[in-house]
Amino acid sequence: MNFDTKINVIGGGLAGCEAAWQIASLGKKVVLHEMRPLVKTFAHQTADLAELVCSNSFRSNDHKYNAVGQLQWEMLQANSLIIRTGQKHSVAAGSALAVDRVKFSNEITKIITEHHLIEINRNEVTTIPDSEMTIIATGPLTSTKLSKFILSKTKKDDLAFFDAIAPIIYADSINEEYTWRQSRYDKGETAEDRTAYLNCPMDEDEYYNFIENLKSGSKIEFKEWEKNTPYFNGCLPIEIMAERGKDTLRFGPMKPVGLSNPKDPKKKPFAVVQLRKENKLGTLLNMVGFQTKLTHSAQVKIFRQIPGLQNAKFARLGGIHRNTFINSPKLLDKQLRLVNQNNIRFAGQITGVEGYVESAAIGMVSAWMAVLETQGKNLPSPPKETCIGALHSHITNPLNSKTFQPMNVNFGLLPPLHGIKSKKDRYLAYTNRAKEEWKKWLKNIFLKTSEGAA
Repeated sequence: MNFDTKINVIGGGLAGCEAAWQIASLGKKVVLHEMRPLVKTFAHQTADLAELVCSNSFRSNDHKYNAVGQLQWEMLQANSLIIRTGQKHSVAAGSALAVDRVKFSNEITKIITEHHLIEINRNEVTTIPDSEMTIIATGPLTSTKLSKFILSKTKKDDLAFFDAIAPIIYADSINEEYTWRQSRYDKGETAEDRTAYLNCPMDEDEYYNFIENLKSGSKIEFKEWEKNTPYFNGCLPIEIMAERGKDTLRFGPMKPVGLSNPKDPKKKPFAVVQLRKENKLGTLLNMVGFQTKLTHSAQVKIFRQIPGLQNAKFARLGGIHRNTFINSPKLLDKQLRLVNQNNIRFAGQITGVEGYVESAAIGMVSAWMAVLETQGKNLPSPPKETCIGALHSHITNPLNSKTFQPMNVNFGLLPPLHGIKSKKDRYLAYTNRAKEEWKKWLKNIFLKTSEGAA
């Protein structure tokens, strides 16, 4: 089939925007379909493209010892729009890349809107003609009508889980008499990075009382069709973690290690709640790891028991939504196409990768595959030794289909390295190998763009 016309990308999130921009940068016309604001979702608040609806963090940007940092490095070598713009609008977050979500999405929207090869269609897509090359990058909030179309083509049951959103607090409502600023283990290259987190300490009695309140607080009632949906372990609601054991949170998002309160240096905190900048100005703070399905009234009552948050004002309370993804190893080939309708590709979180960076990375690869297909070529699979290649393998390896679950990038997805006992040395060896393999692969695929990408 000759696909010598425009390529369609459905979904204006991070994966869809990265895909559309990469296609256009390779000189191909693209139509980006985004149903908002005509059709709204319960998680989005604006009509902007690439809106961040959960955390504002792209996680670690350490490309020597961290897998997601290495993934960001690989994407930057290919001139990623998402990572490049994220760095431009970063806010202090220790060794993590966190962004001012408003400025980030505003700039992505401006870049996409003004690109002469990109057309934006603000209508809901419910069906896809067999004759049109299309990338579906609708993420976890795929509309009901499009979901039904996908199911009609796959003949497979989709998988689903719940994803939760953490509250955001106005910084000027926090009583800093109880708090101090410090990144865990003082990580960060600058003084701003090393003081990027606001820490709220708890003693033993405060912590265990807090745990009991989390467990007994009123929760959102699920609809009948949602009740058997499993959670993704990387984004468990705070109260679900509390139910798994009274000390679970002390060894998770509330762990006190690497932190010392200068206001009371002799007293070690029993547990710590951390808040991270949500915007460049630092006027909004995100409760790190506090995604929740508590009702709004319960959130206000319980979270105001945290030292320093007694009078907290919330810019956004936590929430929860159903998150869907396809069983990609069963349904997709190595070119990310549906095995039984190969004019349709998938990209982003709907494929079963978890996280902003991972979603955009698969958007990037799907774009290259689509463009090369219009030239009668297939894109060679990225090397499994790279982080992008490891993600690609995770979602396209048929051996994964029986136990397939959403996955963040991690070193466990890469081919193992043996004989290196030190974890730090082993991680460095993983990233060094990934860098070499990625540079060789990029050079050999001969992707040349009008803006120097890839």
